[in-house]
Amino acid sequence: MKVIIDANVAISAVAARGLCESVMELCLEQHQIILCKEIIDDIREKLVKKIHGPQTIVDDYLKMLLSCSEIHVPENIRSDICRDPDDKIILGLVKPSNARFIITGDKDLLVLGSYLSAKIVSPRQFWNENINS
Repeated sequence: MKVIIDANVAISAVAARGLCESVMELCLEQHQIILCKEIIDDIREKLVKKIHGPQTIVDDYLKMLLSCSEIHVPENIRSDICRDPDDKIILGLVKPSNARFIITGDKDLLVLGSYLSAKIVSPRQFWNENINS
């Protein structure tokens, strides 16, 4: 199944042990991760500038993500679809990738519930749906 991983989930997966790490491992093992250049850039920037991760570790993590992901170009979507204009990138990946899920901690996305073919869920919701099925 194709899943879009928001930057906040990918960052939490390496910054702290816990649910996001488990969700990321599950996605790497059983699903096809969908990303784009903008998400990769966001992960890099936040891991280096906010988390103060060593550049070599950040680079290794991003190389691993890139090697295990499909990279798509987000389509342009209407600006009235979501509250935060930055989230249009995530939503713009749904159609070109035919993603079934968007996994995010972003409340502006979670409030939507779904977009086109993709269900928008928190890491906990995704975990519960995949472990219990």
